[in-house]
Amino acid sequence: MNKLILVWFRNDLRIHDNEVLLEATRKGDAIVPVYCFDPRHYGTTNYGTRKTGSIRAQFIVESVADLKRSLQNLGGNLITLIGKPEEQIPKLAKQYGVKEVYHHREVAPEEIEVSERVETALWEHQINLKHFIGHTLYHKEHLPFPIKDIPDVFTNFRKKVERESTVRPCFSEPSSICIPENLSVGIMPSLADLGYLGQSGLDSRAVLHFKGGESEGLKRMQDYFWEHDALRTYKETRNGLLGANFSSKFSAWIALGCLSPRKVYWEIKKYEKERIANESTYWLIFELLWRDYFRFMFKKYGNKFFLKVGFKGQAPAEATNQKQLFERWKQGETGVPFIDANMRELNATGFMSNRGRQNVASYLVKELHVNWTWGAAYFEEQLIDYCPANNWGNWAYIAGVGNDPREDRHFNIAKQAQMYDPAGKYVQLWNAAN
Repeated sequence: MNKLILVWFRNDLRIHDNEVLLEATRKGDAIVPVYCFDPRHYGTTNYGTRKTGSIRAQFIVESVADLKRSLQNLGGNLITLIGKPEEQIPKLAKQYGVKEVYHHREVAPEEIEVSERVETALWEHQINLKHFIGHTLYHKEHLPFPIKDIPDVFTNFRKKVERESTVRPCFSEPSSICIPENLSVGIMPSLADLGYLGQSGLDSRAVLHFKGGESEGLKRMQDYFWEHDALRTYKETRNGLLGANFSSKFSAWIALGCLSPRKVYWEIKKYEKERIANESTYWLIFELLWRDYFRFMFKKYGNKFFLKVGFKGQAPAEATNQKQLFERWKQGETGVPFIDANMRELNATGFMSNRGRQNVASYLVKELHVNWTWGAAYFEEQLIDYCPANNWGNWAYIAGVGNDPREDRHFNIAKQAQMYDPAGKYVQLWNAAN
């Protein structure tokens, strides 16, 4: 074998539309696929929260296991290990005589720093780290402006992108994968290996059983679009609080790269040809564009999204007893039924609707006057679909220190509860003893 390429999987846990994997199989005589369970992802944060809660940790383990099976079906395999990438990737590259390492770029500061450490460590062995871009609907090279000039108002960004940019086709899947004969794949870690007591059972009230992996993500898309024909009414139903098909629920699979946003886009286009093109089909693309926007904003502003003042320069007011208020909010014990129901759903299932997220965030910041970054950190721990740009970008938006042209955005919680839970079924479900 002349050329071995190490494929470092991160948040791109799929075979479909994966340029890194496809290019490595084309350019290399064989590949060394690797996934590192970075212990820093499972530790505690500066906010005292856990970086990854047990529900998302289980979803990650399932997703990596599914990727491993998919690679095996193509003749390949996957090395899985617990360790820091900047230590493990260079060690494996040297062990197998790798000529080059391929990976997808990330946009959040911590992830960028890990890439830079890996690159520095590899360079000591004269091994190149090749970067690819593959997490967004629109490739940054196809945007009608450089990153530094991206508008700070989403509407301005959206209109120009929709008018002047195009979504490129998905990359094809490799037909087969060749790996070295002596590949030592290791053992798939359990939750206990990652520091968790064990897998919690599925709460019977959960809107959906989120199971990790590309196979499950593609199945969910098939069910939502084609079996239930739910895309047809997405715009009207997307704020529903009970039931699996009010909204797509794709976000958890997209966050880990089990489902490519471009794959979703082109499936929508197929649906529009074969079923119907309407405001609902457009609106799901609109939501994918919001996701792109926050990722590009992270490239533009970086660490500013983690500061209380954001990129507006002034933080929201904070109460003197905010620690006690924060604890009540976390536990769903504020005394406001709609807020408490949403927080209890999050704690029990790792999921909360977009409508719920906006309300509980607004309530924490505008009513309780608690440091918004604490709320963002708690979501980071609890959400099954957490990704840095979406989470911190949305929290900064609600807190009024991010991408929002309106001053003092404020949700009337009682009015919101009446609009989206008029019969009180959602509140009753989640505030009842279980």
